[in-house]
Amino acid sequence: MKVKTRGEFRELEVSQILEKRVGPALARDYYIDHSPLPNKDKATTSLTPVAKREPGAGRPTKRDRRRIDKLRGG
Repeated sequence: MKVKTRGEFRELEVSQILEKRVGPALARDYYIDHSPLPNKDKATTSLTPVAKREPGAGRPTKRDRRRIDKLRGG
């Protein structure tokens, strides 16, 4: 099974199917990761940049949202 996580593709093989949901620590026992090792040369910051707001600035106003949409190409 191929899964995309954090902008990277991983190849996983399910070794056993569970009846109930379990936490991530237990889930690791039920799959085998065949993904290639991550390439350290590739910068993970090259993904879509995220806009930062000042702490306590609150929600963006309608005017701010329109400006943000315009920057995103919308």
